[in-house]
Parts: sequence; C-alpha cells; structure tokens
Amino acid sequence: MAISLAEVETAFQKFAVHGDTKATGKEMNGKNFAKICKDCHITDGKNVTTTDVDIVFSKVKAKSARVITFEQFNQALTELAPKRFKGKSKDEALQQLYGLLAGKEPANVGVTKVAKAAAVDRLTDTTKYTGSHKERFDDSGKGKGKAGREDIPDTSGYVAAYKGTGTYDEKVKDA
Repeated sequence: MAISLAEVETAFQKFAVHGDTKATGKEMNGKNFAKICKDCHITDGKNVTTTDVDIVFSKVKAKSARVITFEQFNQALTELAPKRFKGKSKDEALQQLYGLLAGKEPANVGVTKVAKAAAVDRLTDTTKYTGSHKERFDDSGKGKGKAGREDIPDTSGYVAAYKGTGTYDEKVKDA
C-alpha cells in the first residue's frame, strides 16, 4: 500500500499554487495547508482539529517564514499522522495519511455558487414593489428611467401643474 512521495508532492504542488497566481508550487502558505488538510480529510474535527493544523504549521515553518517547503510539509504530516490514526505505528499512520493525499486536487468546484434564482427573482419582481418604488416601473415591469426617478416639473401654462389644464377652451365652447 506504499504511496510514493512523488504522488504526495504532486498533491502538495496543486494545493500550494491554489488561489495564488504568484506561487511556484515549491512552498505552501498556512491557508492552503489548512485547505489541503480539510479537503483530504486529515482534519476530522475529533482527533485533528483546525487548531492542531495551525499549531503544527507554525511549528514546522521557519521562524520568520510564512510558508513551508515540501520537506517541512512532510514533517508536519509526520506530526499529524499519529494524531489522525491513533493506535497505529508512526509509519503506518503516515502511509495512511499519504493515502488520503495522493491524487487529490483542491476542491473548489462549486465554492462560489450562483445566487439562488428564486431569491433574486423575488427581489426583482416589480409587481411586488410598493410606494415610491412602484412609480419607477410601468405596468409591464419595464423601468421608466429618469421619468420614474425625478419629479419633472410641469412647466406648461401659467399655473404650474394646474389640474384642470386644457379645460378652459371646452368651457368657453359650451357657453
């Protein structure tokens, strides 16, 4: 069941460059170390928690460094293995840990899901608008543009916005 270090290194490199355009794949930051542990089920929330992962990360990295090399990554795994697989020998535990890592890639499929259509539809349904918001759309739900947003003064005639506009002539005609 021995898994070659090369397979583990491939996984390490894939996670090392994840989300970092400048990364070479030779070093891994703490965030991606936590991610590889989470995605490959090294953290199980019982024996190995995210705190353990952070502690081991800071233990193996160089004092001032913010990243770890593959060698240090290996060291970290050696520390985590007996915790994750209690009751196994160090080598056995490490092999099982390698088994979790081999052939893995960062799981970021579907991390950013498109907002639920129903919610957006509900919020953009102009028929449910009330008050001044309702004024901004015509009956078909199409926006009125500037006319729906601003009070455009009616400057026609002598008295602005006179309600009985255009009725004088009719009144005179009848008389």
